[in-house]
Amino acid sequence: MSLNIIVLAKQVPDTRNVGKDAMKADGTINRAALPAIFNPEDLNALEQALKLKETYPGSKVTILTMGPARAAEIIREGMFRGADGGIVLSDRAFAGSDTLATSYALSAAVRKIGDFDIIIGGRQAIDGDTAQVGPQIAEKLGIPQITYAEDIISADNGEVIVKRRIESGVETIKAKLPLVVTVNGSAAECRPRNARAVQKYKYAAVPSEVAADEAKKEFIKSRPYLEIGEWNAASVDADLNQCGLAGSPTKVKSIENVVFTAKEARRIENNDEELETLIKDLIANHTIG
Repeated sequence: MSLNIIVLAKQVPDTRNVGKDAMKADGTINRAALPAIFNPEDLNALEQALKLKETYPGSKVTILTMGPARAAEIIREGMFRGADGGIVLSDRAFAGSDTLATSYALSAAVRKIGDFDIIIGGRQAIDGDTAQVGPQIAEKLGIPQITYAEDIISADNGEVIVKRRIESGVETIKAKLPLVVTVNGSAAECRPRNARAVQKYKYAAVPSEVAADEAKKEFIKSRPYLEIGEWNAASVDADLNQCGLAGSPTKVKSIENVVFTAKEARRIENNDEELETLIKDLIANHTIG
């Protein structure tokens, strides 16, 4: 059997170096102030999709992302690794979306895609750490979901078997297709770029990226495999009241970069008496216990 696989991916700001300019006045992230990267756990999800593609010949991997036209960069990155193509959901109406508005827009795009067997995404994005979008999409589509996945073992006879990593250990569970799977960062790392794929797809683009360059437009038109889809709110019949800031009940008050520094240090010897004394002191000052 073959599978139609949708990978949910996000281009995120690199939150490892958050400065004072990271937030705009309306409480949304100032993405221009931070370099953009492929969300790490979405790369883990992409690897699971590519593994399924190898296991089930004829399968297709489509990357779906929401963001400005430059988000097409992560679709190209996915194509360099083995994905078949992708769609950028881009519209000013989507700006400022929280998880509720984001999951609404993405679920509308999934409905437009229509023919899918499994949706795979990272557990969470590093610019929010909510782990809400994947489960919300499953609820909006009315299909099962498996979270905290570490390995998609098989997808035979209309069912998947998934190993998931949870706080108390490991579970192996079965669910029916179609479904949503969100993948942990503990899953296998994504494979590197393939040199031949880089050469083949390096000029892939969404229409708005090449709108002002007639030569590039004609070049891509002559090679349909270089066309990356670009949809707006109207393309997916989205209700604008459920998109962007209008559809986002979550409001961010502030973002702060916190650096932890040690105020004092204490050196102890490696013996039971010293350790016991330290534990008692920590309990007494309510650091632990």
